[in-house]
Amino acid sequence: MKLSLKLFLFLNIIITVSSCNSQDETRRPNIIFLMADDQASYTLGCYGNEDVKTPNIDKLSSMGVTFDHNYATTAICMASRATVMTGLLEYRTGTNFLHGPMKQETWDQSYPVLLRQAGYTTAFAGKFGFEIQKETEENAIMPEADFDAWAGGSAQTSYDTKKNKALLKYAEKYPHSTLAYGAFGSDFIKSSVQKNEPFCLSISFKAPHRPTTPDPRFNAVYKGKTFEKPGNYGREFGEHFSKQSKQGRQYPRFFDWHYNDKYDQVMATYNQQIYGIDQAVGMIIETLKKTGADKNTVIIYTSDNGFFCGSHGYGSKVLPYEESSKVPLIIYDPRHPNSNKGFRSKALTGNIDIAPTILSLAGLNSKEKIDGKNIMPLYNNPNEEIHNTMALINVWGPSETHSLSIVSKNYKYIYWGFADEGYAATEELYHLKNDPLELENVADSPKHKEYLINLQNDYDERVKSWKAKAVNYNNYRRYSALFDRSITWNEKKSFVYDLEENYKKKH
Repeated sequence: MKLSLKLFLFLNIIITVSSCNSQDETRRPNIIFLMADDQASYTLGCYGNEDVKTPNIDKLSSMGVTFDHNYATTAICMASRATVMTGLLEYRTGTNFLHGPMKQETWDQSYPVLLRQAGYTTAFAGKFGFEIQKETEENAIMPEADFDAWAGGSAQTSYDTKKNKALLKYAEKYPHSTLAYGAFGSDFIKSSVQKNEPFCLSISFKAPHRPTTPDPRFNAVYKGKTFEKPGNYGREFGEHFSKQSKQGRQYPRFFDWHYNDKYDQVMATYNQQIYGIDQAVGMIIETLKKTGADKNTVIIYTSDNGFFCGSHGYGSKVLPYEESSKVPLIIYDPRHPNSNKGFRSKALTGNIDIAPTILSLAGLNSKEKIDGKNIMPLYNNPNEEIHNTMALINVWGPSETHSLSIVSKNYKYIYWGFADEGYAATEELYHLKNDPLELENVADSPKHKEYLINLQNDYDERVKSWKAKAVNYNNYRRYSALFDRSITWNEKKSFVYDLEENYKKKH
């Protein structure tokens, strides 16, 4: 009898331990989404830049899977952030500067709303980037009430911590907002762990967005540093670009922002701001370890768009070229057997994939058909593919610069439809596999004709999709005519100038 009791207790312990392990494996993970503002991929050590110091993000890369062909489908912050939250392309969110805010019904399908409905504790800090328009209200607002903890800000926010009321308690220790966001995130993690409920923390750093305001505590990091210029630096490497691309603010900013004559100084400031983000990432990772949440917390790191930094003789972003539209993406899932192996994926991914990936990690699906796909199959097998091509959109700024592009892993096709006096509709094709710096337009090359035709066909299907799926407000349906290759300029002209006049009034 005594032996039987001991055996019973032993078996009971085994069953209990097995049950606990099973629960640990199946319980929903915590999710941390971290996004920089205007950070190009080449600003990170894990993307091959030996001039910069990003130890915490590089460590994250070595622990997780790093994606080498990740794009912002619209390379400007407001539209990109709307896409990140929803998994929808810009013409389906209807959200961008000079166009309009996001409608409530679209926001209701965003990953923060759906996760909170599913029992996640949610928090947001930083630059939110767009507002929500309720049908019953005249003014658009920040969705503060849709989060359990909020330290977000409207418009471009500020680097001055004390200007964000939700961050006031951090202002003395962290007067620069980048580290204050790290402190807010750390405190949210601690409080969420105590509740023993799954949490989703989203932080959108303002850095390294202008005005250039690095944290002075890091002034020594790049003091006197000389930075190697990229192989496509300077105006001579942009002469083959379309005339249309030279009409927006990106073109004069090569000089206005002193990439031409103060390159090292400008890049030191830019990279110092990114170093601040890296330190905030380190704070969050350390807090996860201290609380024990590191074993069940997935971390995603990316940027809303890239930055030219003098490549091709351009500054800023917006245009569909690599430096502007290509952004870092790192995912770390501590539960996965492929973690801590330094895997990289060359698959095509984009900001449309963030929302469906987060929803999938939480065991959820979007309630409507979206444009993005779950990235985690690539975590299972980095050699797999989830997209053959992806659309890159710009319908912001002067009409000349509006473009629709198609990118694959190996090629990029760009169509500039504006063709008024002095302009002609222009096609560009780049063989990215052999020419990642986009130094040669091969659209007229017989050698690449088959690939040009394939991408043109893909492009035409995207225009059809635009016509069928674009929101019926903020003029998004009308843009499809500009991008339609079968329509003459005379047929497009009147609507293009209507849009241009509207832009000038709002700008």
